[in-house]
Amino acid sequence: MRHRQVVALAAVALAGLTACDGPDPNNLETYYDDPVPTSSAPVATEAPVSPAKAAPVTPAAPDLGLLAERALLSDADVAEEGVQQGSGEASGCLADVTSASSRTASWRYPSGSMLRHRVAAYPDASAAEVVAEADCAGKTVSVPAQAGVDRQRAWCEGKTCTVLLAKGKLVSGLTVSASTETRAVDAAKRLLPAMTAKLTAQP
Repeated sequence: MRHRQVVALAAVALAGLTACDGPDPNNLETYYDDPVPTSSAPVATEAPVSPAKAAPVTPAAPDLGLLAERALLSDADVAEEGVQQGSGEASGCLADVTSASSRTASWRYPSGSMLRHRVAAYPDASAAEVVAEADCAGKTVSVPAQAGVDRQRAWCEGKTCTVLLAKGKLVSGLTVSASTETRAVDAAKRLLPAMTAKLTAQP
């Protein structure tokens, strides 16, 4: 009988020791301990993608023939000269240069003097260089400087005077044949502002 009591007490003691190993469900201080935090998985980020650049738009080349036509003096521009439309080819400096992009107009004074205007386009050259390299017969004369042009020159050979203005790809040339050199130069000076306005209005 005594042996059975010893065995029973040993079993109770062992059970008590085992119960002490884990957390006590009745102990609030240990039962609600915070769980050990776990490291969060890294978030993958995408590299910013730059937007595709639009292909540059190449502007269309201007119609030089149209520009030359717009830069040509009209009947209204020379009306105060008292002239009427006349016939005849362009004369003076660069008159031998012809192209599909050139435009010419001619008028006649009541006295028989001639007024000719020509606008020539140079698609493969600078108009300022063309005027600078022009080799015109006669003597150089002085006319008022025109604002907005790239280059200007003027000559007189006898009673015929020529003024050249350059801008971009266009050369505007005015030739006046009068009874005297003085009259020819004066007529050219009167028409220079209209010539310049028409020429500088072109891109």
